[in-house]
Formats: sequence, C-alpha cells, structure tokens
Amino acid sequence: MQLEGSVEQGWMDRLGDSSLALAMRSELWLYPLVEVVHIVGFSVLVGAVVMFDLRVLGLSKDIAVTALARHLLRWAVGALLLIMPAGLMMFSAHPHDFAGNNVFILKLCLIAVAGLNALLFHVGPYRSVHRWNIDHTAPALARLQALLSVVLWIAVIGCGRLLAYT
Repeated sequence: MQLEGSVEQGWMDRLGDSSLALAMRSELWLYPLVEVVHIVGFSVLVGAVVMFDLRVLGLSKDIAVTALARHLLRWAVGALLLIMPAGLMMFSAHPHDFAGNNVFILKLCLIAVAGLNALLFHVGPYRSVHRWNIDHTAPALARLQALLSVVLWIAVIGCGRLLAYT
C-alpha cells in the first residue's frame, strides 16, 4: 500500500525523469526559450485582463463592455495556449523544486483566486451588463472585483519574477 505522499512523489519522479524534463535541463536554449514564451503569454493574458478591468473601473466608457469582452477573450484564450504548455514544460524540469517552493505555491493559489474572482464576476455583476454596457458606471461590486483582479494579476507577476530568485 502506497501512502499519498509517495504517490505524489512517484508522479513527480516520473515527470522529472521524462525525456521532456531531460531536454528542458540539458538543451542550452530550450528552457530560456520556453520561459520567454511563458512570459509573452502572461503579458498578453494580463494585458487583456487589465484592459477589461480598467473598462469596468470606468475608463473608456464609450466602448461597450460586451464588445471589449468578446475582443479580449480571443487574446486571453490564445495567451493561455502559450502559458499552459510552457508552464508545464518548465515545471517538468524541476518538479520537486517547484512543488516545494512557497512562492510557486502562492503563484498557483493567486491564479486560482483570480480565476474564481472572474467566475464570480461573470455569474454575478456581468449578468446585468446590459444596464451599464456603454456610458454608465459599473456596479460597485463589479468595480471591486475588477480592482481585485488587477491586484491579483500583479501579484501573480511578482511571484513569477520572484521564482527566479528563490
């Protein structure tokens, strides 16, 4: 019978011993290239999110919130298609180090909270967007969630940068 900890250890060992992980550690330019892809993806994702949040906070009220959301969603999804595989590739290179790093764990938790905040925004204040779509102030809860979103994503970026030093 394996203990839960040893099961976790097993999958991380297998991941760290994979050919992908070996390539990430041994090919001189692969890890830095993947890291650049991850950073570019995060820049596009956070840029899209922050632009939307700034609109909800009251900037550019002449732009329809719904039109901006549709436009930026494409960019955000495209960015996720860069971020996710690149992040998994970087994780594979040193899974035990990342899994034991408090800054990495904090980064993942902040991303989860940001995702939950976005979900709550879409099932909450965004349902009434037709009332504040153009030339109106968003409800206070929507503005609060937009501000929280900006703060969370800045914190995620900070954690990502701190990972290089921890």
